[in-house]
Parts: sequence; structure tokens; C-alpha cells
Amino acid sequence: MNKTIALVAHDNRKKDLAEWVSFNAGSLMEHKMVCTGTTGKMIERILKEKNLKNANIKIKKLKSGPLGGDQQLGAMIAEGKIDIIIFFWDPMEPQPHDVDVKALLRISVLYNIPIANNRSTADFIISSQLFEGEYTPILKDYSKYLMRNVIL
Repeated sequence: MNKTIALVAHDNRKKDLAEWVSFNAGSLMEHKMVCTGTTGKMIERILKEKNLKNANIKIKKLKSGPLGGDQQLGAMIAEGKIDIIIFFWDPMEPQPHDVDVKALLRISVLYNIPIANNRSTADFIISSQLFEGEYTPILKDYSKYLMRNVIL
């Protein structure tokens, strides 16, 4: 079953993501990909360089993370349009949009989306038998929260 995979990397981790995508290009090509900013251009270039026969590259490019791409991706998660996130973020460098990154991680957990923040976790996700099969995440019931009394 085709999945929609979000691929995101901070500048200092783009090389790591590029290596991972290049190694896993054959598996990734079977799915739709969503990327933020320059990460999308980089991924597209890598996949074209791999020159896979009959390669039908399906990449949706969002805005750069600091320019709203993280929020666009968060909206796609809330709309049920993302199945997996591979987000290599830089733990050593403060980002100007750290609050957006935190919000993206929060919404991923809220909607029970598998998210890899490093290569080891990404390797586990892509090698899982659930990667190619159909999988529906179990969502927590937030109806009590939505129906709570709000005192003005």
C-alpha cells in the first residue's frame, strides 16, 4: 500500500538524510513524499541521479521550515494526509523556528504518526513489515476534551 512519507532535515542534517534517501531510494520510490523547502529539491535531485528505471517521482514540496513549511506539514498531519515522518533535526544547533519544530513533534504524537528523528529509527521504520502493508494508527479518543465545559 502506498504511503505518504514526510522527509524533513535541518541544514546540518541534510547530508545524513541525503545518504539515507539514496540508500533507500528503491523503497521510497513506491510511495508519495512530502518535503519542506530545500530538502525537497535535494531529495528530488538524489532520486533523479539514482536514475531508477520507470521512476515516477512523487514529491510535494512545501515551504522552507522557518517560512511555514513545518506548519504546512502539521496541517497535513491533522488532515490525515501523512503516514510516516522522517525528520532529521539538529540537536546541537538552536533553530530560529524551534517552536514550530516542537509543534510538529507534538502534532505527530497527537495523531500517532510514526516519526524517525535519526537514521537508526528511520532504518527500523523502513525495514518493518508494516512499511509496505496497510496500517491504520490507533487514535486516542479526545471527545471528552472536545466536549468539556468552558467557563467564561
